[in-house]
Amino acid sequence: MTDRRELALLLAATLALLLWSGIHPFDRLTWLLEVAPVLLVLPLLAATARRFPLTRLLYWLVFLHAAILIVGGRYTYAQVPLGFWVSDLLELSRNHYDRLGHFAQGFVPAIAAREILLRRSPLGRGGWLFFLTTCVCLAVSALYELVEWWAALAGGEEAAAFLGTQGDVWDTQWDMFLALLGALSAQLLFGRLHDRQLDRLAAGAAEEEGEARRGGRR
Repeated sequence: MTDRRELALLLAATLALLLWSGIHPFDRLTWLLEVAPVLLVLPLLAATARRFPLTRLLYWLVFLHAAILIVGGRYTYAQVPLGFWVSDLLELSRNHYDRLGHFAQGFVPAIAAREILLRRSPLGRGGWLFFLTTCVCLAVSALYELVEWWAALAGGEEAAAFLGTQGDVWDTQWDMFLALLGALSAQLLFGRLHDRQLDRLAAGAAEEEGEARRGGRR
């Protein structure tokens, strides 16, 4: 389980990044659209931290994903300096920071979906869990592409920075493919670690429940 000091540190770091990114961003509308998931998820995590604490792995992944979104909001994905540095180093034709963002869009939700399915559904560990977790991540990616489409319809040229296609006609397909790769990678790389942390979380919850029952009998 993640202790409160560690959670407070992650929260403080996220808020500091939000503050930094919100001071004179490249484009205010794009900043708001990019950081909107962070603004929605932070209150949700704070409200459920006691009743439904997450694994340490998931809290850290959520923080890293938030950082990617916040940095993208600050500069817009097509203008992030790190992306230009990688493009120059590898002699790429475009800024690929958005590819990192969409890889994370599959990687982090995979662990989140896996955790929720294991803790709140009859589904057990195995092939069906892997398959359905992957499906959830693809659904999240597809929904995000729909949001981008709606933003383009509503904002016209003002939404171009949010879309970040950089002239690539296959940008939507690349985004969803990278989310798929992220979902598969997360489960293959961190599945066993996640299982161990889930077991410790369940053991800690059972111990706390037992202590509460013993205290109630006194």
